[in-house]
Amino acid sequence: MTVYFKKLREDAKMPKYGSAYAAGADLCALDDTTIPAGQTAFIHTGLAIELPMGTVGLIYARSGMACKQGLAPANKVGVIDCDYRGELIVALHNHGKEEKTVTAGDRVAQLVIAPYYTADFVQTEELSETVRGEGGFGSTGVK
Repeated sequence: MTVYFKKLREDAKMPKYGSAYAAGADLCALDDTTIPAGQTAFIHTGLAIELPMGTVGLIYARSGMACKQGLAPANKVGVIDCDYRGELIVALHNHGKEEKTVTAGDRVAQLVIAPYYTADFVQTEELSETVRGEGGFGSTGVK
């Protein structure tokens, strides 16, 4: 699959996979940004992309940054629709108790590209029966 990208600033870094079988391509911060404890900052990447029709870009945390530094996307998973052509910006939340600084060039999130379906929603009076039925939140025995 080919994904076209555009640098909005010359110092932007292209998305890059960390290994041959990595699912996510790393996205890098464009500028130094300090994020106060418990706050969210918008981290610019300086990139715009053109995703193929029928795909979505999903922005996930980098596990090391999330687990060791307490920095992860504020919305847990960012969604980039294939018709979006603006800058990729990561809303990075500081879950820690001290301010953290992201330095220009730091890998701040990963981009996973996946296919998706769009649905035709049809209202009905009845839904098919299942063993689970209406059981929700913990109803399958997982607590």
